[in-house]
Amino acid sequence: MADYILESRVWLARTRPEVFAFFAAPANLAALTPPSCRLRLVAAPRALAAGAVLDLEIAWLGLPLRWRAFIREWDPPYRFVDVQVRGPWARWEHRHAFVEDRGGTWVEDRVTYRPPLGPLGRLVHALAVGRQIRALWAYRLRRLDDLMGPVSGRS
Repeated sequence: MADYILESRVWLARTRPEVFAFFAAPANLAALTPPSCRLRLVAAPRALAAGAVLDLEIAWLGLPLRWRAFIREWDPPYRFVDVQVRGPWARWEHRHAFVEDRGGTWVEDRVTYRPPLGPLGRLVHALAVGRQIRALWAYRLRRLDDLMGPVSGRS
């Protein structure tokens, strides 16, 4: 089954180390997630690093889900990759890259994911989940604008 890909690129008028530090603080994950998801860090290091494991609880359509993420790649202040090792997706890989330009930093994200349940998961994705993920991402960008912005160059 094919994967889905979500990409975004926004520019912040902040230094790369400052932007990287914001994304490397696990507590900021909750700040970028809609309250309706009720994201809770069950166990996480104070700051991310290679090999770090984060245990999360999140609500999806009101149902509580457990999610374990692993920091597979770590190259501060340039990039890092987190992957789901246990959770609601058949696959979830989130690549974060931070590129200096014009006195600020581009935040580039690429999420590669696959719903569970094969063809049924693809149908549910087409009917609702894809739209929900895009809405989640739009919320994330608005919050990033509030917390670190203004953002520009959305793509």
